[in-house]
Amino acid sequence: MTTSAHINGPLTPDQAIAAERAIRRCLLDYCRGIDRCDETLVASVFHVDGTGDYGSFVGLGSDFAKHATAKMRVYAISTMHLIGDSIFDFTSLLTADVETPIMALHRCRGDDGEFFERFGGRYFDHFECRDGDWRIAHRKLTQDWDTKELVEPAFVPNRFHPSPRL
Repeated sequence: MTTSAHINGPLTPDQAIAAERAIRRCLLDYCRGIDRCDETLVASVFHVDGTGDYGSFVGLGSDFAKHATAKMRVYAISTMHLIGDSIFDFTSLLTADVETPIMALHRCRGDDGEFFERFGGRYFDHFECRDGDWRIAHRKLTQDWDTKELVEPAFVPNRFHPSPRL
């Protein structure tokens, strides 16, 4: 159903727009934090008691931030996490269930040379607004597909500036 009442739930149109902007920024901050291996930024998208279920990791968002950024810093040469258009279901004035498609690209180095890991999935997030601040209260990651492929770099080294990582 695509009526305004259904799309906005109990929020006014202006409230829904503001909430969507805040939630989208939270989702983008997560991707930026993972790609830069910025533990603080990744942890900031979760409420202090916010949790995540990534299949191989279940626990507090802050613990996931520490775990994931430390692993990526060692395991991957670089990463890129991209999100698609989110579907927002406002379940109350202060809660929303949000489904977001995700694609992750990890450039890694192994015994056989460089390779890409590609992953497609979805974040199923339960957001809560506490004291005017929309953050993840619970996240579940699901997997749609994944691939691994050996690669040969297309450009000579140092042709471009490297992306920042902490």
